[in-house]
Order: sequence, then structure tokens, then C-alpha cells
Amino acid sequence: MFKDKELQDFLCEKSSQLTDEWYATLDKSVGGVYGESEPQAIEKLRRQNQEFHEIFCSIFSKSDAQGIEAFSEWVSRVANDEAHLSTPFNAVIKEFFRTQKQYLQLIEEFASIQEEHISHEQLNMWNQAVVDTLNNVILEFIDQNTKAAERRLNAQQEMIVEMSAPVIMLTKDSGLLPLVGEINTYRAKIVFEKVLQQCYENSLERLFIDLSGVPIIDTMVAHQIFQLIDGLNIIGVRTAIAGISPEIAQTAIQLGVNFGEIDVYNKLEQALKYSNLTITKN
Repeated sequence: MFKDKELQDFLCEKSSQLTDEWYATLDKSVGGVYGESEPQAIEKLRRQNQEFHEIFCSIFSKSDAQGIEAFSEWVSRVANDEAHLSTPFNAVIKEFFRTQKQYLQLIEEFASIQEEHISHEQLNMWNQAVVDTLNNVILEFIDQNTKAAERRLNAQQEMIVEMSAPVIMLTKDSGLLPLVGEINTYRAKIVFEKVLQQCYENSLERLFIDLSGVPIIDTMVAHQIFQLIDGLNIIGVRTAIAGISPEIAQTAIQLGVNFGEIDVYNKLEQALKYSNLTITKN
């Protein structure tokens, strides 16, 4: 234990040097957090690395469980950091292994300058502690970073979906929902939730749904479309559909959809004409 404490002190004294050497040899061409040129961003990156070393050098006085717990908060912050999320994943993992190499070299240096002989068994134990700790940190980083990336992707997808299908106000009480491109189940769910909310907030009495830009939909999406219409009806919004393709019509028939309560038109212009509304084409 005495030698463990000596090694810990030796490593802690080298923490600033480790950060300087690490950043000086960092491949900044990979971009992301490692390619930052702003002084504040660089300082933040260096501080994160310095904090890593301050935690890491203490593992020789802790149990394995205590060592992982000590890293928990650091890993959480870095894995969820926007700059790290924008960095190639393999580049981040590579830096963990470069850091591991730094520690293995330092332990070898520490053993070589000791006046008392360091047994191979003791040296192997220290090296194994470094490898085990880094492996656990990497695994925890991968887990948290993956979850953070999924949350980020879902948020981006939701934002894109919202922007791709807004309700366009035609008059103070009439709106248009133009649907364009492929509609999967996820997109349909998000869009239709937002449409109900928009129609309610704008006190719409009439909504035109234009499907002419949708090539084909599956039965699940078609089901959600008609659930949307039912929902709009409940909040007092009358719906008209335009641009139903033969493929979509077949899907609707397979679902047993009754168009008796829905105004259906061949083209959007036709729907607006019969509703005494007009649109301008560019």
C-alpha cells in the first residue's frame, strides 16, 4: 500500500504534464472537439483532460468499484457534451487508448527510478489496474454517449418533421396541411400530434390535407391519417382531403375507411375552389 501511495503521488504530480503532452500530440485534423480553434473551447477541452488525470491518479488508493464511481460524473459530462457528440466516435476512443499508453509509460518510469526493487507482480498489478479502469471508463462512455446521441437524433428528427409539415394558415379559420415525401409511422405520429395542437391553438374550423406529394403509404400510416381526421372532428375541425393516389385509395379501402363524412377532391385547387378559397402558384 505504501508503494501504491507513492505511485499515486508521482502520477498526480505529472497530471499537468500529461495534459500538455496529450494536447501537443493531439491529431486536430479529425475535427470535432479536437479541432477547435477558439481559446475558450481549447481551454475547456484541456480542463476536461486535466480533470480526468486528477481522478485517474487516485485509483491506486481505491477499490475497483470506488474508481468507477469516481469517474461516473466526469464520464456523464463528457459523454453528453455537445462538442464530443459532434466528434467522430472512433477519434474519441482513440484518445482514451492514447491516455492509457501515457499511464503505462509513467508506471514504467516510476518503477525504474525506485531505489527499492519493484517486483514484476507489483508492476503487472499496476498495469492491470490502468487497463481495467480505462476499459470500464470507455464502456461507460460508449453507453452514455450512445444514449445521448440517440436523444439528439430523435430531437433533430422531431424538429425536421415539425418543419416539414406545418399547418399553413389560408384564412383566419382555414388551414392547409401539405404532406410531401415518404411518411413513415414515426413521422406520421409526430406530425399528426402537432397538427391537432396547431389546429386547436389557431381555432381552425377547416383543414385541407393535401396528399398529392405522398407517393405511397402503408396501412399503419393510413390508419393514423384517419385517426387524425377523427381527432380533428372531435375538436370541431372539418376536414377535406385532396390528391389521393390510386395506391393510397386501395390502402384506405383495405382498411374499410368510410369517406361519407369526409370531403374528398381530386386536386387541392378543386378543394379550395369549392370552398371559395384560392391559392397562387409561383
